[in-house]
Amino acid sequence: MPSSPQPLVVGIGEVLWDMFPDGARFGGAPANFACSVAGLASESVRISVVSAVGRDDLGRRALRALKERGVDPSCVTQCDAPTGQVVVQLDDSGHPSYEISADAAWDHLVWSEDLLQHARCADVVCYGTLGQRSAGAQSVVEQFVRSMRPGSLRVLDVNLRPPFWTDSLVLDSLRWADILKCNETELPVIASLLQFTGSDTSILRQLVDRYSLRLAALTRGANGSLLVNGEGMVSEMAGTPVAVVDTVGAGDAFAATLAVAMCRGLPIEVMHAWASRVAAYVCSQPGATPAIPLKLQGDLPL
Repeated sequence: MPSSPQPLVVGIGEVLWDMFPDGARFGGAPANFACSVAGLASESVRISVVSAVGRDDLGRRALRALKERGVDPSCVTQCDAPTGQVVVQLDDSGHPSYEISADAAWDHLVWSEDLLQHARCADVVCYGTLGQRSAGAQSVVEQFVRSMRPGSLRVLDVNLRPPFWTDSLVLDSLRWADILKCNETELPVIASLLQFTGSDTSILRQLVDRYSLRLAALTRGANGSLLVNGEGMVSEMAGTPVAVVDTVGAGDAFAATLAVAMCRGLPIEVMHAWASRVAAYVCSQPGATPAIPLKLQGDLPL
C-alpha cells in the first residue's frame, strides 16, 4: 500500500531581500516561516511558498535561496515588477527598523486553478498583513486561506508594518486564523481595534474566545513570551539569554515552531520552550533564515 503524502506547509505573501548595512539577506515573513519549518522538520513535511518575484537578479537569487533551504518555489511566479526589498537598520541592541519598497512583485499575486488545488492540499498556511497590502494580493491570500480543508491550520503572523495595513485588513485576517502570533507593539493595536482591555493574558484570552483560536501567542523580545490556548491554558516564559546579532526572523521562527508543535500535539509548555529556544538561536545569528542546528530540530513525525 503506498504511503500517504507528507503534510504540506505553505507560507503565502511577501518574498524579499533584507538590505542590511553589510549586504542583502533573503527574507519576507512567510518565506522565513517556511524556511524555519524546513529547518525544523524537513524530513517529515513538504514546504512551499506562494509569492511572486521580479524578472531580475534578486528574483533569481530568491528562487535559488528557497531551493537551498528545502522549500519548493514552484508557486512563486515571476512578473515585471521588481523583487521586494527592505532597507534594514539595526540599533545597538540588534532590533531592526524597516524601509519597505512599494509596488514589489509580491503585490501582483494572481489567483489560479493551480493555487486553488495547492490550497486544498495544504495542511498549514502562514499569512500576514504586509503580504496583503495590495487589493489583488489580499484577494489571493483570502481565497487561498478560505479554500483550505476543514481541520487545516491557519497561522496569522500579524506583521504590522506602517503604513501598509488598515484596521479592516487586520480584522479580516483574524477571521480566518487558528493561531495568532503578534509582538508587544502589535497586541495593543489589535486590542484597541476590538476595544479589549486588561492584562496581556486577558487580551489574549479575549482574542481566543472571539475568534475561536486554537492558540494566541505574544512575543516580547528579551522580556519573553506568552501563550494562551483554546482550552484556556496559559504559559508564560522569560526570555532566553543570548548574545543578539539581530532579531530579524526570530518571530517567524517562533511561529514556525509553534505550528509544527501544534501539528504534533505537543503540550503547551513543551511547544513554548521549543519555540523560545529556536527564536533565541535565530537572534544569535545574522539574517532571518539561519540553518537550524540538529539539537533544536524536532524528531517526531508531524
